[in-house]
Amino acid sequence: MSLNGYSQTKTMADIKKDIENSTNSPLYVKDILKKKFKLDTVVVTRTSHFNSLADSLAYLGTLKKVYGPFTMGGRKFLVQILARLPNTFYRISQIFIDSSVFRYRIADSMGHAIIAKVKNHQDSFEHLAQTYSMGGESVTKGDLGWVARGSIIPAVDRQLAKSKKGDIFMCWSSNGLHIIEVTDGPKEDNGVALMMQIYL
Repeated sequence: MSLNGYSQTKTMADIKKDIENSTNSPLYVKDILKKKFKLDTVVVTRTSHFNSLADSLAYLGTLKKVYGPFTMGGRKFLVQILARLPNTFYRISQIFIDSSVFRYRIADSMGHAIIAKVKNHQDSFEHLAQTYSMGGESVTKGDLGWVARGSIIPAVDRQLAKSKKGDIFMCWSSNGLHIIEVTDGPKEDNGVALMMQIYL
């Protein structure tokens, strides 16, 4: 497979290798390949259960490597990861109590009772999440996985900055009460990726 106007003897593998070995791949794509490209910054919000191909490549992809070709909306393209920045991640579990179902006082009382049960070893956070959580966390026993600082509800984010592994706390949002358990972290990991989409 070759690109129009670019050496007919080059295969897609050769073209990908040439882009990877280039000292300035956007300039190489523009001037040598004569192809359009788009630069995009992708923020990694989770380290598993990705929402899209971009999220997955931003976290798991290798720097400078060219992936593809992919097809989306009838267009073929390659993707290269140009740069990365780290972010801080926490592994958290959540029990969510919807304030449209329970009044503030009742939800607050439930939250304090749940935290007391966990701290007094009367029940596990996982079991209580299955029993009380009104979000999708009941399926995962509360586990939200590794989440990035700055990608979650601001009140939870602020409290996480002051927390360590094993801490349990409550935060309110406009949707209701969030009971959070910090199950691991903090850790530094791939947080942001600068990616180039090369249109074929």
